[in-house]
Amino acid sequence: MTTFATQRICITGGAGFLGSHLVAHLHARGCHNIYIPTIEEYDLTREPDVARMYATAKPDVVIHLAAVVGGIGANRAHPGSFYYKNMMMGALLIEHARLTGIRKFVAIGTICAYPKFTPVPFKEEELWNGYPEETNAPYGIAKKCMLVQLQSYREEYGVKGIFLLPVNLYGPRDNFDEQSSHVIPALIRKCVEAKRAGAASIACWGTGNATREFLFVEDAAAAIALATEHYDGAEPVNIGAGFEIRIRDLAELIARKTGFTGQLVWDPTQPDGQPRRSLDVARAEALFGFRARTSFEDGLQKTIDWYVQTHP
Repeated sequence: MTTFATQRICITGGAGFLGSHLVAHLHARGCHNIYIPTIEEYDLTREPDVARMYATAKPDVVIHLAAVVGGIGANRAHPGSFYYKNMMMGALLIEHARLTGIRKFVAIGTICAYPKFTPVPFKEEELWNGYPEETNAPYGIAKKCMLVQLQSYREEYGVKGIFLLPVNLYGPRDNFDEQSSHVIPALIRKCVEAKRAGAASIACWGTGNATREFLFVEDAAAAIALATEHYDGAEPVNIGAGFEIRIRDLAELIARKTGFTGQLVWDPTQPDGQPRRSLDVARAEALFGFRARTSFEDGLQKTIDWYVQTHP
């Protein structure tokens, strides 16, 4: 068992969306010895920078959140860089965890690693039963390489590493950039701006028939902390809320909560992405007692309120 108060923890991506919430959660749990390598200081796709980070941080535990991420559009535009940068970060960080002999490595994967037509709800056993959805396969496979590396390093070198598969996250401080945001922040931004401008409609990608599952970011932070403390196994573990919603229903809900009364115009020439996404979350509850606490409507309202207040 990892006791936070006595550990020096390095969190890659600790200044980002999920990372900032995880740092706050760990502080509340009594962990104040946290090192956050920034992108300005370290390029984690370069081995000299990774070696320097380990030498400076001297971590007992590394939680690897840093990633090059984006929505369907960003994945389609940058498949090569998304694959290379995510693969290199994971490979180098795990290799230097081995070289320096840290106590634990916590790798954060992605639901994009699952095969395109995985039966719903996704069970961890299905992870290798097909190729991921094409628009985000390079990203998903790059992240899944960390699972292979951790399992093989555990077998050969005794490296203690765990691999978590979070579903799509959302919440305050999310990325609302027009070019790279995921579906919830993208729809919130569109609806709020359309309402302010008095626009009659907004454009939405795809048919709206694909489904997704979403996890509030504060719940995700709690899950990572619990897994870091209590889980030491080799098998991957889903992190989610255990529900499914159509993108069309999501858009209508966001429009209602933001007060946008115009038309939602769907563009079926744009991709839907994976047809369905929803996780079986039984393993996380059984192994380290995680269950999502925030209702989707409450989390969505908190996210909308944060965006409206910070983007007047």
